[in-house]
Amino acid sequence: MYVCNESDRTLLQERVHQFRGQVDRFLSGDLPEEEFKQLRLRNGLYMQLHAPMLRVAIPYGLLSSDQVRMLAHVARTYDRGYGHMTTRQNIQYNWLKLEQVPDLLADLARVGMHAIQTSGNVVRNISTDHLAGVAEDEIEDPRLWCELLRQWSTLHPEFYWLPRKFKIAVTGARKDRAAIRFHDIGLRIIERTDTETIFEVWVGGGLGRSPFKGQVIRERLPGKHLLSYVEAILRVYNLLGRRDNKHKARIKILVNALGIEEFRRRVEDEWQVLIDQVPLAAQDISKMRTHFTQPDYDTTAVELADRVTFDLERDSDFAAWYERNTRAHRQPGYRVVYVSLKAPGEAPGDISAPQLEQVASFADRYSFGEVRTTHGQNLVLADVPMMDLYNLWQGLRAHGLATPNIGTLADMICCPGGDYCSLANAGSLNVTRDLNRRFDSLDYLYDLGEIEIKISGCMNGCGHHHIGHIGVLGVEKHGQDWYQLTLGGASGEDGALGERLGKAVPAAKIADVFEALLTTYLNERDPGERFIDTWRRVGTEPFQRNVYGDPKKTAERSLAA
Repeated sequence: MYVCNESDRTLLQERVHQFRGQVDRFLSGDLPEEEFKQLRLRNGLYMQLHAPMLRVAIPYGLLSSDQVRMLAHVARTYDRGYGHMTTRQNIQYNWLKLEQVPDLLADLARVGMHAIQTSGNVVRNISTDHLAGVAEDEIEDPRLWCELLRQWSTLHPEFYWLPRKFKIAVTGARKDRAAIRFHDIGLRIIERTDTETIFEVWVGGGLGRSPFKGQVIRERLPGKHLLSYVEAILRVYNLLGRRDNKHKARIKILVNALGIEEFRRRVEDEWQVLIDQVPLAAQDISKMRTHFTQPDYDTTAVELADRVTFDLERDSDFAAWYERNTRAHRQPGYRVVYVSLKAPGEAPGDISAPQLEQVASFADRYSFGEVRTTHGQNLVLADVPMMDLYNLWQGLRAHGLATPNIGTLADMICCPGGDYCSLANAGSLNVTRDLNRRFDSLDYLYDLGEIEIKISGCMNGCGHHHIGHIGVLGVEKHGQDWYQLTLGGASGEDGALGERLGKAVPAAKIADVFEALLTTYLNERDPGERFIDTWRRVGTEPFQRNVYGDPKKTAERSLAA
């Protein structure tokens, strides 16, 4: 992983010093709220319902064990003992005191961490595939390109006051696990030769109030031109993006207003000015590549991997966890392990300080001292020898981190909603609690198969409800929480926006609605079908009928009355 150098450390320390002065001036009344707002947002600080919230950057979801221990220290020292993993691979702390935030940032800087550009109208945290470097279907590890983009975009003077926030995702695998089609810019490595990396470039994706699936703006882009082409896109957006209406200020609105052909023409014209000015030199790419080499895998791990067969046969609980929470690894004798942050009764994505410390210890013992965060609000230990899986499972289970539910209905994505967020229209965590209580049988969850539930407390869509197999959007009606549902969303290479099921339902009925949806799925599905497959084949109507009743019969009853 990339390790901060002396220049990086100096920048972080000076940034903390600068922000400390801004906080002091605000608290003394010398800095007006409106001016302080723009400064705090660019340092990841929000004013939420109950307390300030800080979003800490985890670039492309990669952490060292020392950084994880620092996150535990922050949770224990400055918050209420826990943090919340987000769908952008970051972590948030929800119960801070404003006057302590500079001290918090100083502590983070000691391990090369910060909250720079995790908010504000800037280029946000660069995200990527959480299986980067270990996935069997990978063409090239995308993390070196993420780091190049991160260094280029951090505090970039031209793009520090964009019309609206800007998000970039990169993937290097054949299967898209980074949702590149739903980002402002999505970058996909499609070819790797001895001398060149070739990208496919998507633009104009995004969720929120006006969800759009991105479009391909360039089919083949050599990696040496990556920064200049991204800069050309940002320049066109910065020049033409709307600033009069924040709900229409995202690049997705501009792309769809101009049309992809006209937007492409403008970007290509701008790029011709830049193409020879900021090329990535081969030595720069090679130097960055040295930060993302394979770890020193144990060649004897292959010989001892058969031990896991014995453990699987003797312990059915371990077998269930192995099947649900581990994945194949490109290195023989190793396995990828998901650390589930979706234990029943816990808020999805929440992790306590003791749990963070345990994860750091497990990373040191079993996975070369590295931890990854995922878009699904879980963690990953990416390089675990198969011979160590049973011991790791026992350790995770002892600390509530081994619920065997990855990829099931219980592996829900959920924003903090009305419990914390000042923008939320309704609660979201209550929905997860209701669903976990209703569907508490692991056997039933396994029978349902892969199903993605995504829940947002407002139209901003931080829970990515638009691209869930079943999406849930909280709305407010007469002071009460109601929920609109969508079906058929997907985030990968089959990316699609969900279709609205029908009228909103009250909070008290949400678990009943899910039961009706799942019953319909089980009745309609063909062998081997996932929920999304069945919906694509039969459409929304059978699900609507089971939730709302047969509209024809309802009309007949009304006429008879």
